[in-house]
Amino acid sequence: MRQLFKVFGEHPDKAISLYREGHDKDEVFSRTGMTIGVCDASFDVQEGEIFVVMGLSGSGKSTLVRMLNRLIDPSAGEIIVKGADIARMSEKELNTFRRDHISMVFQSFALMPHMTVLQNTAFGMELSGIPQDKREERARVALEQVGLAANEQSYPNELSGGMQQRVGLARALANDPTILLMDEAFSALDPLIRTEMQDELLELQAKEKRTIIFISHDLDEAMRIGDRIAIMQGGVVVQVGRPDEILNNPANDYVRSFFRGVDVSTVISVADIATKRQVTVVERDGNLRSARERIAGADRDFAYVVDKSQKFLGIVSAESLEREMKSADPQIARAFLPGIEPLRADQRIGEAIGPVNAAPAGLPVIDANGRYLGVVSRAVLLGALTRETEDV
Repeated sequence: MRQLFKVFGEHPDKAISLYREGHDKDEVFSRTGMTIGVCDASFDVQEGEIFVVMGLSGSGKSTLVRMLNRLIDPSAGEIIVKGADIARMSEKELNTFRRDHISMVFQSFALMPHMTVLQNTAFGMELSGIPQDKREERARVALEQVGLAANEQSYPNELSGGMQQRVGLARALANDPTILLMDEAFSALDPLIRTEMQDELLELQAKEKRTIIFISHDLDEAMRIGDRIAIMQGGVVVQVGRPDEILNNPANDYVRSFFRGVDVSTVISVADIATKRQVTVVERDGNLRSARERIAGADRDFAYVVDKSQKFLGIVSAESLEREMKSADPQIARAFLPGIEPLRADQRIGEAIGPVNAAPAGLPVIDANGRYLGVVSRAVLLGALTRETEDV
């Protein structure tokens, strides 16, 4: 998305010119009577991520997401997907693009009360002229994905609010979209059901990565599901980044106010705080003595053993090495401390408190391929919690 504007009024070019000359939204309105809903928005969304756009009511977030599929036509700017500019597509090209690549889930369930769950799920495909047997087959697959396979013959008034929203999600998934737009999709639900739907979305995303642009005014929701977050203020995108990046470096007081009081233990990952100040040794036959000498020379109690590709193998101590060196056939693997479970890079520091406190040594952090990223000790963990709490 590049330099995207939406002006509500008859002469948007005049309003955009004034804005680009340095006049703010209020000055543009007083001069022209036109309202700028989205101002010069530019950002990239990575394929396969959940990208959350959030802001207060009137910040422009819903206007922004509706421009991404041209439910609202932009006044200026580009929306590039797979090399094509949605903003300049003809009506025929746009309809084809929507059918092949994009689906939307709204806050309102928008279910037809006289249709069954299966019929509601297949409704969009019916409008596209897809044959009944094919659309019902795809609808059943989508209902299976959201856990409603047993309810396909039910009617909307027989379902709870959460189940109705699952039907709305299934209807969007039935088109097998490349991009899923979700505008305040869960905000009408009770808190418990809302959390369940967030879990459902994360589970679906883990199984089949889609590009999801999710609009929300709820910070907890944004932090919980978003890979990255864009904060909007008065139609302007004021900051884009990972939750921890925005938390640690808010762009202005508006962003800072959003994050005031956030429980950082649920935001910061162990990979963000892992250190590499500990002794590491590469596993080789006969290197027990050098490993012990390195521990002693660094005035440490433990060493972290990796293979040649930096995959974590285990932790040894000076004592465990001494014992193994007395055996007939010393092997470093037999000197590993028992019961050590590495931390996953994406685990939040709140999840690590118990394991780190219970471990005899700082716990290693590994990536998805098992590669060693560093260590989280009690001191590092406490320092991160204390520092982040003070910063917020």
